[in-house]
Order: sequence, then C-alpha cells, then structure tokens
Amino acid sequence: MEIRLDAVGHRYDAVEVLRDISLTIPAGKITCIIGPSGCGKSTLLRFIGGLEQPTLGNVFQVGEQPDGCLNALTYIFQDFALLPWRTVAGNISLVLEDHGLPKDRIDSVITDVLARTNLSDFANALPKQLSGGMKQRVAIARALAVNPAVLLMDEPLSALDSQTRDLLMEDLVSLWSRTPFTAVYVTHNLQEAVRLGHQIVVLSRRPGRIHEVVTIDAPLDQRRTADPDLQQKHDHLWHLMRDEARAADAELVHGA
Repeated sequence: MEIRLDAVGHRYDAVEVLRDISLTIPAGKITCIIGPSGCGKSTLLRFIGGLEQPTLGNVFQVGEQPDGCLNALTYIFQDFALLPWRTVAGNISLVLEDHGLPKDRIDSVITDVLARTNLSDFANALPKQLSGGMKQRVAIARALAVNPAVLLMDEPLSALDSQTRDLLMEDLVSLWSRTPFTAVYVTHNLQEAVRLGHQIVVLSRRPGRIHEVVTIDAPLDQRRTADPDLQQKHDHLWHLMRDEARAADAELVHGA
C-alpha cells in the first residue's frame, strides 16, 4: 500500500506549520523525512497516520493491505511506550488481544516476531531488565506483530547512544531486506536518513514545504559509510539542512 499526500497544509491558529505538501510514499520502500526543528515533520507524520486532519489538502491510502494486516498504520515512537508490568511477550501480545485471534495464533505471531528481532531469549523479561536498544527492539517487534501496511517511525533511535543506534539501523536493514515493508521515518539524523532511506524528503523551515526529494538507489544491505556516492548524498543533504537551519535561526533573531 502506498500513501499519497495532495496539497497538504496546516495551521495551528495563526501559525502556519505546513504548506502545499504533495508527495507519494511508495509501497515497499522507506521514505525518510528530515528538516530543521519546528518545520512540521512530526505533524506531517500524524496526518499520514490519521491521528490528526490537516486544515488543507488530503491524505490517501492507495492499494491493498498485506494479507493478515491487523492494523494498517502502526507507530514506533522514540520513548518505546512499553508497559512496565508486562513481559516482552506480554507487551507484544497487547496489540493482538483485541482482534479475536485464537491463543495458538497469538503465540505463533509472538514467536515469529521475537525470532525476527533476535529477542527469543528475552520473552519473559520485564522492560526494566532491558537496555534502551533492547526496549526499542521490543517496540519494533510489537509493531511487526500486526503486519502493518505502513510503518510510521518518529525519531525511533534518537534516545539511544551512537553504538546502539548503529546496531538498530542494522536490525532495520535486515528486517527490510528479508521482507520489504513500507515505512515513513522521521529523523533529524542525516546518517540514519542516508543509511535507511530510499527517498529522503527535505522540508524547509516553517512553514514546512518540500525543499527537495533525494533518492538513493543503492541497496540497503550494501550501503557503507565509506561509499563516496553515499558521502556525496550526505554532504548534499547537510548543505540543504544547514542553509534551512541558518535561515530559521535568522528569522527567530529578527522576530525577537
């Protein structure tokens, strides 16, 4: 399933947050959204996920949902959102319990996603016993359990240290390489965008508009930091982001 945004704009009272966003989120690809602070990245993700409605424009879901999809649009947040009194398996079970599935089916799904996320040995652990990276792995496993049509990730690695972030990026690459999924990934980290994005949407300063869409054709599992083509993409994105961030800072100073 793909997502299409048609001339999306939004205001919070007198503040214009987004303007004229028209974009296609292609099926089976990861789309990263970057931009300076306050440009409307997370707001745009909420529109895509149906948590809010834009004041202008429309968001369309196009195509069929995957077989066995229990929740078409599924979020992964940066704060993990795990229930501390439930085990790893219990946190994953939570998203399956209201769908009328038989217990053996629930157990089968949990076993599958634990294996896919390398968490099989931690099924009975409580969140307090896990590192930050392991907690985010549980959040990813929980999202995968409902077989979503589109995975929505709002800075999912920003609360983690750099080493753990690199490991989780490798996990996401491995998951996508085995079973390609559609995802929208909001981040301020250019390394994450270049490592994971098939297309990278650069938003301008507020009101957020599409400044440029950068595509990367290199397969996810073949991307390396030392690759000169990827470094060139990274540098180009940095120049776009730097200029927008400087302009945003100048506007704040002049408007003070």
